[in-house]
Amino acid sequence: MPITKSAKKRLKQDKKRRLLNLSYKRKMKKVVKEINDLAKEGKKGEAKKLLPEAYKAIDKAAKKGVIKENTASRKKSQLTRAVS
Repeated sequence: MPITKSAKKRLKQDKKRRLLNLSYKRKMKKVVKEINDLAKEGKKGEAKKLLPEAYKAIDKAAKKGVIKENTASRKKSQLTRAVS
């Protein structure tokens, strides 16, 4: 357990950031999985409609530092390839 005041504050900040990072990551993974499932089922039209939402979630995660820029780019590329 933290002893000093600054360490206590740091712990509080870390918990808050962790929850935010998890929410961005979960949102991204959920949409990506949804699109991949639709693509495998052959419902490419529905998957294409979800692409902008997935791009938004991936870009937001990259902007917040949850994933790196190249990872975001790779994920978007893989999604586009799966849908088309």
